[in-house]
Amino acid sequence: MLAHAGNRWALGIVHALGVAGTLRHAELARRLEGVTQRMLTRSLRHLERDGLILRRDYGEVPPRVDYTLTPLGRGLLVGMMPLWTWIIDNAPKFRAARTRFDLGGVDKVGSQTS
Repeated sequence: MLAHAGNRWALGIVHALGVAGTLRHAELARRLEGVTQRMLTRSLRHLERDGLILRRDYGEVPPRVDYTLTPLGRGLLVGMMPLWTWIIDNAPKFRAARTRFDLGGVDKVGSQTS
């Protein structure tokens, strides 16, 4: 379960389904900027396997499949909101730390140089 919490795409899927309700594969792809077809499919399968989303296949041609959160998935969404808020509130600090690191502003033991 911790893998989902650290997976950008899994969290994005849970959030998108939590906001929109039921979505088709292509609609999820449009909402998750930068996700590849392979990564979206993989993330959806993992979430379905863990009981966080429900996949509904209508058995039609062309294929029509949609996804929705299960009660367990809604619980994850509620539980991760404080973490998301913390991440958003601290995003500028993360970017600044990455910039410092990339510019060589961190010595070999991890402390910042002046």
